[in-house]
Amino acid sequence: MNFLIPVLPLVTGFLLDCLLGDPYSLPHPIRLIGRLISALEKFVRAHFRNLTAGGVFLAVTVLLLSAGTAWGLLFLCYTVNVWLGVAAESILCYYMLAAKCLRDESMKVYHAFREHDTEKARKAVSMIVGRDTAVLDESGIIRAAVETVAENTSDGVTAPIIFMALFGAVGGVFYKAANTMDSMIGYNNEKYGRIGKFAAKSDDVLNYIPSRLTALMMILSSFLLGLDGKNAFKIWKRDRRKHASPNSAQTESVCAGALDVRLAGDAYYFGELHKKEYIGDDIRPIENEDIPRANRLMYLTSVIILVLAAMLRALICGVISA
Repeated sequence: MNFLIPVLPLVTGFLLDCLLGDPYSLPHPIRLIGRLISALEKFVRAHFRNLTAGGVFLAVTVLLLSAGTAWGLLFLCYTVNVWLGVAAESILCYYMLAAKCLRDESMKVYHAFREHDTEKARKAVSMIVGRDTAVLDESGIIRAAVETVAENTSDGVTAPIIFMALFGAVGGVFYKAANTMDSMIGYNNEKYGRIGKFAAKSDDVLNYIPSRLTALMMILSSFLLGLDGKNAFKIWKRDRRKHASPNSAQTESVCAGALDVRLAGDAYYFGELHKKEYIGDDIRPIENEDIPRANRLMYLTSVIILVLAAMLRALICGVISA
């Protein structure tokens, strides 16, 4: 039964996230990683003439320090006592997941529209998307919330689960460090195009398999939830590459198909219009109820991935211990 002990932190971390969500009042490893990224960005801009090379230095340093610190902490805890190690790793796994946070923040948009308060909904969605929200109408705000839930099902929940299944909480920290760098500096514009290039590519590589596995499990979840599973598969096959990122449209296309709505399209970022292809078919107008539908799809997909990940973790640790 010893090989089941490494599974406990993963499952416990997921359950803690479902119950508690993001502990805003406590220090959070991701926020600390964010501060490290900001500090290193200033250092690189001040000391590197070649910002592309500086970006590689930044990314490698962040990844090594983040994962190395997590490994050192867990090594110390497991050395003292195995159950202290399990407890510490469970908390670290919990910190790496964002399912409840994603649901709570997107549902703020839903509840604002239930109160017929468009400006409150606009403010709520501005907290979870990178695009300019001032130009969005009601449908655009709802669409942005649904897209965020769909895309971050992989980035914020299932991809960390997969990396923690393979490498424990240290793998989750490594992945989230790369993902945080991408969200902070991985933009293809004048300011970040060179310094964030390596970070963006690293995130693309790390998400390649998780995003596709998540999309497939999301299609299965669509059938189980009584959504349009056949259309989810159809739109995924057709539109999964309709994004500048090789990964983002994987889950977004499934969600669009499952809900029978059209997502994506042109968007403004930092005042600049970015032309984007539509994802999905405009079978019906998007509506406020699509936000909780997207969240149910996110949660069931995450649970399926968790079950598979727990089995994989048990298998890996069982083979190693043998």
